[in-house]
Parts: sequence; C-alpha cells; structure tokens
Amino acid sequence: MGPRATLLTSLHVARFAPEEVQSRNAAAEVEPRAAGLTPAAVDAIWQAAVDLYRTGLHPALSLCVRRRGHVVLDRALGHLRGNAPGDLAGTPKVLARHDALFNLYSASKAVTAMLVHLMDERGLVHLDDPVAETIPEFGRHGKEWITLRHVLTHRAGIPNVPGQRVDLSLLSDRKRILEQICEARPLSVPGRRLSYHAVTGGYVLGEIIERVTGRDLRAVLQSEVLEPLGLSALNYGVPPARLGDVAENAFTGMPALPPTSWLVERSLGVGVHDAVRLSNTAEFLTSIIPSGNVIGSANDACRFFELLLRSGELDGARIFGRRTVRRAVAETSFLEVDSFLGLPVRYSMGFMLGGAWFSPYGADTADAFGHVGFTTVVAWADPARDLSVCLMTSGKPFITPGQLKWLAVPRTIARVCPPI
Repeated sequence: MGPRATLLTSLHVARFAPEEVQSRNAAAEVEPRAAGLTPAAVDAIWQAAVDLYRTGLHPALSLCVRRRGHVVLDRALGHLRGNAPGDLAGTPKVLARHDALFNLYSASKAVTAMLVHLMDERGLVHLDDPVAETIPEFGRHGKEWITLRHVLTHRAGIPNVPGQRVDLSLLSDRKRILEQICEARPLSVPGRRLSYHAVTGGYVLGEIIERVTGRDLRAVLQSEVLEPLGLSALNYGVPPARLGDVAENAFTGMPALPPTSWLVERSLGVGVHDAVRLSNTAEFLTSIIPSGNVIGSANDACRFFELLLRSGELDGARIFGRRTVRRAVAETSFLEVDSFLGLPVRYSMGFMLGGAWFSPYGADTADAFGHVGFTTVVAWADPARDLSVCLMTSGKPFITPGQLKWLAVPRTIARVCPPI
C-alpha cells in the first residue's frame, strides 16, 4: 500500500462528528473560573483536542487538565477499538469513555524514576552508587562504575542491546533481557554522552527496585503510590480481566521511511509497525515493562503529575519528600543534542524538561517537567501555571503534517493558561 492509500485509510476515523463520540466526566469538571480560567479558555483547549481528532490519526484520545488543583477537562473522543485503519467493515465499535485505559509508553519512565527516587529517600539505594552494588552481574565489560544517576539521565552508555532485535518474547522475559544488558559493552564512556535509553534503562532500574524491596514493581507502585492516593489504575500492565478496557493502538498516517525510520528502530530495537503490533498483544499488556507499559486513564496519569506539582503530597497523602521531588526534576542537561534521538533535549533524573522555545509542553514552559510517549502521548506539570496535564492517544503516526495538530494541544494550553 502506497503512502497516499495509507493516509486516506487513516482518515476514515474522522467521519464521526466529535459530539457523537465524546465522553465527559461532568461530575469532576469544575466551572472554569474556579480554576482561574475563562469558559472561552477551556473551550479553546478542548477545540484543539477536537481538531486533533479530526485529523483522523487517532481512533481515540483522552485529555485531562488540572489547573490550581481543579479538574477543568476530563474527556475522551473516539473509539477504543473497531474504528481504526485496517478494521473490517462490521467490526464492533467500542466508544472510548473518559476513564478508558491507555498506554503511557515512554512516559512510564517518569513513574519508574520516581520509585527509584523514593528508594533513595528511604536509604535503600543512593543515586551515585554503582548499579553493580545491587546487581553484581551488571559490572562487566566496562560497566563497573555506571551509577543509577547515569541511567536516570540517559548517560549510562547502554541505550540499546547491541545485536538484539526486540521482540515480544524478549520484552516479556525480564530475566533474559537483563542478562543481555549485563553482557553488553557500553557504546560510549559512561557519564559522557547523552543517548536516550528507550528500553534498557527501565529494566535496570526496575531490577534495582525489586532487589532492594523484595517485591515486583507492580506491587511497589500499588502499595506506595496508588493505594495512598486512591488511584484505581496506573500500573505496569493490566490484569487479564481488564484487557478489554485498554485502547487498541493503530499505526496511522504516512509510512515510516528511511532515514527517520532508522532512528526509531535504533532506539526501540524494532520498527514502528512492529512496535504498535507488539503493544496490542496480551503478553505486552499484562507484563511489567518498566520503561514502556504503565497503563491508566488520563485522569489518573494527570493526578500523578499533580502529586509531583504539589511537591509529593496530595489530598493529605505524603508520597514523596519535597527535596526528593525537587531533585528529581532538577535539570541535568541543557538542550544538549541527544545522540540517539538527534534532537536537543533538556533532561532531569527521569523527566524531559520544558523550555522557553523548544518544548513539548508549549511556549514559555521552562519550569515544566514531564515525558512524551510513543508517539503522541504526553504528560506534564507546569509549576509556573499551577497546571498538570495528560493527553493520551491510540493513533501512532510517525512523521505527518497532522502532528502539528498534536503540538497545538500543549501550545494552546500554555497560551490560555498564563503563568500565575
């Protein structure tokens, strides 16, 4: 199928009028002025989301916005399944509710990073300890002095597993992938080069957490974060009984072509189409993949970032210490070009930071911290605006003009929610 045919196929999801496929959490949304906004400002934000849906690149999307601690938007558009490119005529269509579950993909890294920071806060690890102190078998082939800080800041020199093509059996077998990482030789001197660790870093950090707590990541997140906050879902994978609640992802838009497609394959270890296909399988959705399969609703993910915005305490529950959050979001690189992504990125120890001009969170967002996820998921908090946001999508376009509509959502939010 040629590029034109692929694009036209993707557009059939937009034939529904947005009002026909909208779900709104009216009980949660406050009157805009209670959050310091005008009704027109909230309408503008939602219109940007509607315009994104109308591109036809996303069978479903969900958006939650909090301002001054109040929910001003908690809505969804589209279908969880049954209306994506390639679906046969007559396939049952399942509308997306506002509380539908989506995969955060790489935005999961922020959750895993905060669990590591929590372990440091409790004295179970120290960020400048070598990884090999907790995982002795990791200290091979020049990796003896790689620290947790190196991994959190994408400077460990192991951005991928050389010579390994990532497949479902490898992703879901944490013991085997850890063995491969332990046997790998660094591609650069640890600490020197900024190289996005799309998959590897999460497995290293997850293993450290499990070894120092004696519990798996899912149990740690559940007991330390979800239960105190009363969150119903925001964990690594889902139980088999909830597979039907997760939005089915779909590759949309133009085909991924070299040389840009090579960038994705180099960082993920798999092509774009295969990455989308793998992410829809039951094995992927029920596994623990620390860097890429935290699954939850937009509201729950937004609430997690609201927790960080409030310096680790929310609704009377203290989860992280103030100093812990402050350290986690402190800048460690200033628009240094990431050698794997080929883009200038400001990182902290676990987050992608905003900027005055170049930012995934809109213009003038130098104080914002969050993370993007494959390919159009984004969650962040902006202290200057007293704002937390999560935008979830099930369409996975690569490079297409429609991506400008995705960028327009955070741009609009930053524009209509001025710094306080």
